[in-house]
Amino acid sequence: MEEMDRAGGPSAGEAASRETGAVRGTAKGKDPADGADRAPDRIDVREKLPVLLSIRAEQDYESPVPDQTELMTEGVMELCPGGMALTYQESALTGMAGTTTTFEVKGPRVILRRTGSVTSQMVFEEGRQHTSLYETPFGELSIDIQTSYLRHTLTEAGGGMEIRYSISVEHVSTGKNRFRVQVKRRGRS
Repeated sequence: MEEMDRAGGPSAGEAASRETGAVRGTAKGKDPADGADRAPDRIDVREKLPVLLSIRAEQDYESPVPDQTELMTEGVMELCPGGMALTYQESALTGMAGTTTTFEVKGPRVILRRTGSVTSQMVFEEGRQHTSLYETPFGELSIDIQTSYLRHTLTEAGGGMEIRYSISVEHVSTGKNRFRVQVKRRGRS
């Protein structure tokens, strides 16, 4: 994976491009800021963009070989002020069929939200611990997330994200985990 910005965002040049409205995409029309004709390759910041997601999750329970799950799925990227959201449907492969998962990326923080057959929210912020409730068909559990590493190169064109964290359920450590997510815009070569 290419080197990522520690703060979890684009370089200063990319950030300046976004602040001046140089966001790329496919929408046409007038620029709301100045009424001028917009180039055909610009998008509105709330537009939903189709993406292909490659997600690899690893769970290490102090065994010789970590438990790994890989999923390649279609999803949606939504550009929002100050960040973006990546949303996709879980499958039977992940054991969460009927669940919608969203990664909300804003600066140095990523929030993973799941709704449907599994409901949870996990907050990842490097060097910080966050506590959340994890709802299951059997009841709620308190989970502590301690993020040791969070980097991403995500832009409206795609990119990658890696999160390493440890998790404790009801204050008992259950091991170390890692997400690696690669995002590619669909319909682009």
